[in-house]
Amino acid sequence: MRVKSISYRNYRNLQDGFIEPCDGVNVIYGDNAQGKTNLIEALWLFCGGHSFRTSKDSEVIKWNTDFARLDLSFYGQERDQNAGIIIGSKRKLVSINGVEKKSSSALIEKFCAVVFSPEHLNLIKRGPNERRRFIDSAICREKLQNAVILSKYNRMLVQRNALLKDILHKPYLEETLDIWDNQLVHYGALLIKKRLDYIKMLSSKASEFHSGISKNKEELKIRYISTADVEETDTLDQIKEKLTDKNKRNRKNDIKLGVTLSGPHRDDIEIDINKKNAKSFASQGQQRSAVLSLKLAEAAVLRVRMGEEPVILLDDVLSELDAGRQDFLLNELKGCQVFITCCEQSNKEQLKEGKVFHVVNGMINQE
Repeated sequence: MRVKSISYRNYRNLQDGFIEPCDGVNVIYGDNAQGKTNLIEALWLFCGGHSFRTSKDSEVIKWNTDFARLDLSFYGQERDQNAGIIIGSKRKLVSINGVEKKSSSALIEKFCAVVFSPEHLNLIKRGPNERRRFIDSAICREKLQNAVILSKYNRMLVQRNALLKDILHKPYLEETLDIWDNQLVHYGALLIKKRLDYIKMLSSKASEFHSGISKNKEELKIRYISTADVEETDTLDQIKEKLTDKNKRNRKNDIKLGVTLSGPHRDDIEIDINKKNAKSFASQGQQRSAVLSLKLAEAAVLRVRMGEEPVILLDDVLSELDAGRQDFLLNELKGCQVFITCCEQSNKEQLKEGKVFHVVNGMINQE
């Protein structure tokens, strides 16, 4: 997967224009608030039409204009392709190779990228919800079927929780709980199996990247923590049995509290560096390196499963990293197209081979 060019019109603070990146590392540097992240965000929109910074499409439209337009020319699936996104105040239009699509989700299976932004440090700094969201987002971008499984599980969970609250006041409704439990267990087991299969591949790749980033000084491990005591080697049927058993044992407390206490919505991913919990014991630089390793591993897993290298988007990635870790990202990521934003001019000088773009007041110029 390679970006050949991207053009932008009325997009945030970017002045209308286009860039033609190289196939290797592209450094986008400049002071804060100049528009570097806006370019990364614009590229990311072609992965499915959603920003990693805001849930409101209208926020990307330049002030005092009616729409924003992005056009991408890229090589993917062994041919040249193009895609367009027009964002208005009330609707969004997406086209692929000149054909208008009903939904921006059509982009998922055409253009593939992995993004790191400072917000992704919350994978370590915050609670389990951030880590579940990371894993679920990754498996959903691999296959639309996985997104369907996640959606159906969440819908069943909401309906079961509503029923639990009703049972507290209408005990006779407990007789209907088994019907919902069967469906919840079915989709919950499928979701956990998808997560386990993914994490097995992710952990191996992340360990390799972290070893490279840390110059073999640190060991990264990732492990799935299940509220139903599910193990990595469990089959789908075994997962279903464990979820069913856990729901039965939790039933009284579930009804008392009005919530489902176990299942994939309560599971977590443990991240350790040198056998110590990264959230509690890792430094800022180590945490950043760990998250970077996870994102690079995400790209590696996508390459295996989709058959081509995704584009890697790294926003404000070099701060809090020592020179050795910076050098790895700038000069040792081979075989893929990379976009890296930074503020320090010294970072662009570390780049041995690639293209450098300077951003000033929304104007992007190649140096």
